[in-house]
Amino acid sequence: MNFFLVLAVALALAMDAFAVSVGISLRSERLSFSQAFRMAVFFGFFQFVMPLIGWQATRSILLEYIESFDHWVAFGLLLVIGARMIFESLRPRDEAEKMPKDRTKGVALLTLSLATSIDAFAVGMSFAALQTSILYPAVVIGVVALVMTYMGTKIGPFLGRLAGKRAELFGGIILILIGAKILSEHL
Repeated sequence: MNFFLVLAVALALAMDAFAVSVGISLRSERLSFSQAFRMAVFFGFFQFVMPLIGWQATRSILLEYIESFDHWVAFGLLLVIGARMIFESLRPRDEAEKMPKDRTKGVALLTLSLATSIDAFAVGMSFAALQTSILYPAVVIGVVALVMTYMGTKIGPFLGRLAGKRAELFGGIILILIGAKILSEHL
């Protein structure tokens, strides 16, 4: 498969990971290297693995069952995380300070990694339907997502300083809008 075509697909898939990483890092003064790296590795890994899983699942005759609702799963995951961020941003400051804020680890990171990689799953399904090999595109997709996510974690704090104390509100709205975009593309 043509490198530029694979790169274009990888960049398109990485946009969700980039936007989510910006949204998550908006509220941070500055994410540590380990936080930014962890988020980039998780997003990149999921973007790498999901096309492989989608490709294999399609070759195992799951195409018609999964394709009909994958966008709903992505939308639901992003909606829940985004709504929670919005809710937390509206809490009084003293209550909000007690809440854990690190979304670069634990269940939140896993959920976001999965939600941003569902499109990559669908791409893997498409490659299988086209009878195209998947390993090379999956590696490119994963590496591009890793780089774009890391860039997003570095840009987010700057945008957060511009947005002020409601940065988490904007981050939650961004996540919900990404989910709505995914949903609208499949309806």
